[in-house]
Amino acid sequence: MSAQPDNIVLEIAGVNKAFGGLQALSDINLRIEQGKTHAIIGPNGAGKSTLLNTCIGLLKPDSGTIRFLGTDLTQGDLKPHDINQLGISRVFQTPAIFPDLSLVQNVMLPAFAHKEGTFRFNPFEPLRDEKDVEDEAMALLEDLGMAEQAHHHAGNLSRGDKRRLELAMCLIQHPKLLLLDEPTAGMARHDTNRTIDLLKKIKARGMTKVIIEHDMHVVFSLADRISVLAQGKIIAEGHPDEIKGHPKVREAYLGSAEI
Repeated sequence: MSAQPDNIVLEIAGVNKAFGGLQALSDINLRIEQGKTHAIIGPNGAGKSTLLNTCIGLLKPDSGTIRFLGTDLTQGDLKPHDINQLGISRVFQTPAIFPDLSLVQNVMLPAFAHKEGTFRFNPFEPLRDEKDVEDEAMALLEDLGMAEQAHHHAGNLSRGDKRRLELAMCLIQHPKLLLLDEPTAGMARHDTNRTIDLLKKIKARGMTKVIIEHDMHVVFSLADRISVLAQGKIIAEGHPDEIKGHPKVREAYLGSAEI
């Protein structure tokens, strides 16, 4: 394979994945550019989450390659925590938080995570002391409108607030690539807009993002480019204005979403 262009953070080439007789992903080819927000949309069951899971090592593609900043993630025995240490963070559909810890403790903890299972300072940044990390955690909670709850147990949060908390847990790691799987699901519109504002802020700082989202308000507020998945295949790709009126996109949604 030729060298990965400098402006490409993630390159997915010819990826296939089947579960028994179901072809979940079929010859997926994507290039995610540095500093851009790339949305992946499509009906339920299209293969969107499966695609993200192959990027973080939860699933192994049957064939094809996934290259992140020149490293082939499909070769060798890379585990999800290894890939996280390379600089990829993922916000899941079901929030992965520590319910018995406070909000600020939840946000601080990933900054010290080390792949051997111990905890140390963030490997992506110069060494920081605990007070620096706490200050950054509080700033992230402030951006998300959650600072007043900082010392409450995270297990008491609503589902939407748990999703916002998990986003802060990812951001404190300073990832080179942030993967978001329906980051605003379960949120009221006010909280959705606050999350959009935060994602715009981190985009301005140059962070590269891939977002799966059913809320088209979120997609068109954030995306620089959109890929449309249906039945495991990419059926359309382009800038948001190109996707809005694309006939294949409307057909794939069968009128179930406002594009």
